[in-house]
Amino acid sequence: MKILLTCPPMIGQIDRFRPAFEAKGVEVIIPQNFVQTLSEEQLIQTLPDFDGWIIGDDPATKRVFEAGKKGKLKAAVKWGIGIDNVDMQAAKDLGIPISNTPYMFGGEVADLAVGYTIALARYTHLIDKEIRAGNWAKPAGISLAGKTVALVGFGDIGRNIAKRLFAADMVLNVYDPYAKDKENYADYNFFTFPNKLEEADFVVLASALTPENKHLINAQTLSKMKDGVRIVNISRGGLIDEKALIEALKGGKVHSVALDVFETEPLPSDSPLREFDNTIFGSHNGSNTVDGVIRASRRAMSLLFDFLGIE
Repeated sequence: MKILLTCPPMIGQIDRFRPAFEAKGVEVIIPQNFVQTLSEEQLIQTLPDFDGWIIGDDPATKRVFEAGKKGKLKAAVKWGIGIDNVDMQAAKDLGIPISNTPYMFGGEVADLAVGYTIALARYTHLIDKEIRAGNWAKPAGISLAGKTVALVGFGDIGRNIAKRLFAADMVLNVYDPYAKDKENYADYNFFTFPNKLEEADFVVLASALTPENKHLINAQTLSKMKDGVRIVNISRGGLIDEKALIEALKGGKVHSVALDVFETEPLPSDSPLREFDNTIFGSHNGSNTVDGVIRASRRAMSLLFDFLGIE
């Protein structure tokens, strides 16, 4: 059997996983010159030759699954948590077993979110830049203790973020209409978005992207925030209307942002976001630790082997 692999973190450690594929008599194929994703048309041309697919952030659309079904495709697994790029229902309707790999790296993504929060509070990214330029910058940052965080999303990642920020003596205002066991988190404040958004010194996005919350951060919700708010997004780029964010950065409404994800990835070379110094950019890399990748990849392989009947 042949497996198509288009998940960058797993590809980065592929030598660790090849023996497990080979032991099952499975050939794993990585597309040539692969960077982040394959396009829909590339997938339509490529996928029919494969029995299984470990999906990254590719456009796994109905057309793609239909093309795969006409060929050899028997099963697929979305590596990671987010499934906004995957038409799960189309796969199921076509009789293609499919799953994601939740609860694999909530701690890892939370660590990055906290790192970004600290960086925005203490200007570590700007100080580094100045020191490298031969300067000795000492900007005055802000303390985390006593500051309020609007945390959007309270799943595995959100809960891990909350635990870490609460340990820094921050006030947690949490937004998640599907949050469970709220009674077990009496130290946190739960609100319906965007109530109390004006209280937040930081807004941290840790929510899955759905049709209902696309551009949750837009001109209207930005206007509700206090002047000088700091924003961190480690979930999905589509949660933020980047045009509205750019205007808020220009006008000073938003003090600074840390973005591990964008509406278009990789970030286009002509993106106006690149013009601001008060930004930290990531490469959609929040889950990419050696430990997290091992857990998620082994889980993805196990699920795919089960779907394919490989013992």
